[in-house]
Amino acid sequence: MKTTNFVLSGLGGQGILFMTRVLAVTALNKGFDILGAETHGMAQRGGSVVSHLKIGAAKSSLIRAGGADFLLSMDESEAYRHLPYLKKGGMLFANAKASAFPDERVAEYLDRMQIVPQAMEAGKTAMELGAPKSTNLAMIAFYSAFGVGPLTADALRATVESISPGPFRALNLKIFDTCHETGRARSL
Repeated sequence: MKTTNFVLSGLGGQGILFMTRVLAVTALNKGFDILGAETHGMAQRGGSVVSHLKIGAAKSSLIRAGGADFLLSMDESEAYRHLPYLKKGGMLFANAKASAFPDERVAEYLDRMQIVPQAMEAGKTAMELGAPKSTNLAMIAFYSAFGVGPLTADALRATVESISPGPFRALNLKIFDTCHETGRARSL
């Protein structure tokens, strides 16, 4: 299997490490090898948090600039900051207003690099569903709708179901299903 590289970015407190856990547990459940690393800036003060996850054969845990297949970002500014990690033809998924994303100042770069940007207001959706702290889960579900990478939507949903604490399981699955459908509507 070809190695698939994910970079996840956001700010401290947004659940980047939980997102990494969902992807990693799903990969392990599918029998894939994984290797990952987290870098914490000023996470406790809302600073930048970045996580690297390699699925498949990997020799080192860090992803070099131009080496990521996917960038999932919980913050629009962090998405722009970590764009150099994406390889040519990579995909960007951001927690941002779809009608205003990407910023025109980076559109030329995205075109030149053939990077496909996708955005959803994951925070707004999670809030509307009664779980504002589940924005990270909303982003994973949104990503899952595009059918890209080695992890299927069904496998990711099964992981969410298995690792969600009992009282939150039904709500987490509702968030997953709602945001997955939002992504499916955009991917058609």
